[in-house]
Amino acid sequence: MTIMFYHTAASESQLTAYDSGTPGWDNNSATFQMIFVANNLHGDFQLANGYGHAKAKEILQRHRNSFITVQDFYFLYKHGINTVRIPVGWWIASDPDPPAPFIGGTLEALDNAFSWALDYNIKCIIDLHAAPGSQNGMEHSASRDGFVDWPTSEDYISKTLDVIDFLAARYATHPALLGIELLNEPSAAAVPLDMLVSYYQQGYKIVRKHSPMAYVIVCQRIGNADPTELYQANIGFTNVVVDLHYYNLFDSFFSNMSPADNIQFIYKSREGQLQQLNGSNGPLVFIGEWVNEWNVTDGSKLDYQTFGRAQLDVYDTASFGWAYWTLKNDRKHWDFEWNIRNNYLQFTWSWCPCTILLSENIVANAIIWYLMLDVTVQTKMYSIFTRCPTLKYPKQSTAK
Repeated sequence: MTIMFYHTAASESQLTAYDSGTPGWDNNSATFQMIFVANNLHGDFQLANGYGHAKAKEILQRHRNSFITVQDFYFLYKHGINTVRIPVGWWIASDPDPPAPFIGGTLEALDNAFSWALDYNIKCIIDLHAAPGSQNGMEHSASRDGFVDWPTSEDYISKTLDVIDFLAARYATHPALLGIELLNEPSAAAVPLDMLVSYYQQGYKIVRKHSPMAYVIVCQRIGNADPTELYQANIGFTNVVVDLHYYNLFDSFFSNMSPADNIQFIYKSREGQLQQLNGSNGPLVFIGEWVNEWNVTDGSKLDYQTFGRAQLDVYDTASFGWAYWTLKNDRKHWDFEWNIRNNYLQFTWSWCPCTILLSENIVANAIIWYLMLDVTVQTKMYSIFTRCPTLKYPKQSTAK
């Protein structure tokens, strides 16, 4: 016997099924079993949706008022940091009343960051880390369910371009702006290259409408993608930067590597790739994310120091510099401040009170800060900042 149920969605959180049969468990009964499949996402959407608007607003206001403050910018200045990469979510363009379930306040936080940066001669990169529908299905792109819906909808892409227009219009003339990153970590499995290049080309034109010189940063797809693919695209003519993310993690290739293997990989593989890209007649190279962590379970302090030094040696050669992930984190080796204070990450620089010098690198190092909230279950926010000894301007880049 086939039983027909009529389902009505009463709200986003309530589903009602109607049938005139008698409840029970035999073949003629009107009872059915519903299985809820949970996911492991702990991002902005889950925090706001789970707590509800009032409680989430209280939590986020307290967090934004205390997690990153002007004292953190002084810490960065004191340690020679000249640039911060600030990830934001698409709903920032609707602040202070973004669409549900998101909570307002990120625009004020971004304004504060720009003010504090200006006080300490620090530049800002605005990184669109979460696009409508999610460009990678991960929590840090504010995915609601783990699916990648951004490339499936022209409306989502159009809304994303509107967000870029909003950000460029608001900050183009701000003296602390260095550049705008059009999208973070689009999925290679779900976002076709031609669609992504078209979006980047449109985003470039929007930024140029507001600023002739702000750097336009385009992120490489994550997953199975050719790291040189964006160097073959005609995205724009001036000040274009390609962002590559280098982790000795998230891939079985690194699972059984020893400390020496990891360090050798940095020098033999990553260094060669950077030399190739630096020598191309195209966009500048930005190692937009890396971390002093690996899959080694018994690494000594000296092992970590050597691994960090290898990454700094190599990533310092990138023509646009590098960004460390992240300033503060509940996992200590991901925490930039912890690494510095405990001498696990060692870098040296020649301090200069002037933050603009002529040299081949522009953002030698960076640390990034989430205004959008990449949260754990405990609602701790992961932040990213970028460290640079001095702000250095290279020649203008010319795309092929």
